[in-house]
Amino acid sequence: MSEAGTAATDLAPLAIICGGGSLPYAVADAIIGRGRKVALFPIRGWADPVAVERYPHHWVSLGRFGRFRRLAHAQGCHDVVLIGSLVRPSLRQIKLDWPTLRLLPRIVRAFRGGDDHLLSNIAAIFADAGLRLVGAHDVAPEILAPHGPMGVCRPSASDRADIDCGLAVLSALAPFDIGQAAVVVQGRVLAVEAAEGTDLMLARVAELRRRGHLPVATGAGVLVKAPKRDQDRRFDLPTIGPATVEHAARAGLAGIAVIAGATLVAELGAAAAAADRTDLFLIGVSERAPGPG
Repeated sequence: MSEAGTAATDLAPLAIICGGGSLPYAVADAIIGRGRKVALFPIRGWADPVAVERYPHHWVSLGRFGRFRRLAHAQGCHDVVLIGSLVRPSLRQIKLDWPTLRLLPRIVRAFRGGDDHLLSNIAAIFADAGLRLVGAHDVAPEILAPHGPMGVCRPSASDRADIDCGLAVLSALAPFDIGQAAVVVQGRVLAVEAAEGTDLMLARVAELRRRGHLPVATGAGVLVKAPKRDQDRRFDLPTIGPATVEHAARAGLAGIAVIAGATLVAELGAAAAAADRTDLFLIGVSERAPGPG
């Protein structure tokens, strides 16, 4: 795209397709703060119906790409951010409109793979419709995790070893496209994130502790989150927020480590405050090894 074309795109309203959680609205607020208009497209059944009322919005449903495309073009949108939690649906759960039905062969092929394969193919479908999928961090870099501690607590030497172990595990699992988080306690991998998501993975760890299956006291172990190697980082970056901290505390962990500059943080101030309140560390580390802190 030419410089003139890029400038025109940057002045156009940004379309934000909203899944669950608070991150879509943090992105919207950051964009508005930069002087750019937004048009929200909350997904029925996932987006917060109260939160979206603060913004210009049009409700959309999964499988109704024709309606979204028509509305986005009517709003003058060229760039689209896809952000927020959304459990991957089965094709049987999606009611397609006619424009989407015509894309069904491509959609079926997109579903035959992991999440990264699915999202990359969705990006191509958007591009063919004259819409460019961009990363939330590209338009609102302030939502990325900073490097170093985000609260007052610091990881111990044992915690740092667990962070290294967690990063190695996630790197080894990256080719299988199965998750972006792991829990490590004193060198032992207790859980790896799968389709259930981070919160339910942490609930499993909490249940193990409740049943007495963890041979260590509360306050040991680390939640490590990292993007999949070679994934398309326009979407599906790891995400944390205050709720993640609360779940980690209930699981009895010592802290949370995420990749600085490659993890989205919803409500950074509130997440750091939650970490301080629960005596957990919250730290951004480099992709290869924990950073100083």
